[in-house]
Amino acid sequence: MGLNSTEVSYGFSQLGNAFLRGTGAYTPPAGKVVVAIQIVSGACTFGLLTPDTSGYVDGTTGANLEGTTAFIGTTKVAANGAEAVVIPTDYIFARGTMLFGRFTAVTLGDADDTVILHFGPAV
Repeated sequence: MGLNSTEVSYGFSQLGNAFLRGTGAYTPPAGKVVVAIQIVSGACTFGLLTPDTSGYVDGTTGANLEGTTAFIGTTKVAANGAEAVVIPTDYIFARGTMLFGRFTAVTLGDADDTVILHFGPAV
């Protein structure tokens, strides 16, 4: 017998998606975050990825890191692990790449960049 889990379904884009092209900043609808980014264009760069930092806790010290910026264009945070590095804005992701995470805003780096954003619930 299967288990019908909304937690699993919601965590894997069952709350919808959006098509994004160009360099405008995208913010998901209220109550949702981007849980996956699917690269559609031949190559894609990001101007900014804003992580959902609700619940961020430093694994070593236990310090609350909510609201800490991370990833592109900023410094890494301890919640991302000791070897995590900032993704440079000139790093090119190939077509078909899937980025998984929890993002509250996405900005592409070039006018020809195209992605599909998949939604999950905000915490």
